[in-house]
Amino acid sequence: MQRHELTAWLGDDHGLTDDQFEELLAQADEIDDRCGGDHEAASEALTAAYRLMIEDADTVTFELAQRRAAARAAELDALAGLQQIAITLIERGDATESGFARQAGVDRMTVRKWLGK
Repeated sequence: MQRHELTAWLGDDHGLTDDQFEELLAQADEIDDRCGGDHEAASEALTAAYRLMIEDADTVTFELAQRRAAARAAELDALAGLQQIAITLIERGDATESGFARQAGVDRMTVRKWLGK
């Protein structure tokens, strides 16, 4: 990441010292290498690195842990709904195991497990 890119990403009122800015710039390069082109993951990691410089680490950790727990709960809820839809549609003959798996974004073995096979 170039200096001007980080400046644009942070905005003018970022609240970092020159040393912190340089440290974040170095971390941005490490993050880009680690994330391998996953821009969303890189942005999240860079945001966390920045927040650690201006906020309490426990607060940042707690908030991200809460987000992860909420995302996991949402995933489990969605999977329960998809399981019911799979059972209903496949038993009615309105969908195949592989067709439903593709549509739902899961593998066929997951669908078979849902069906008790």
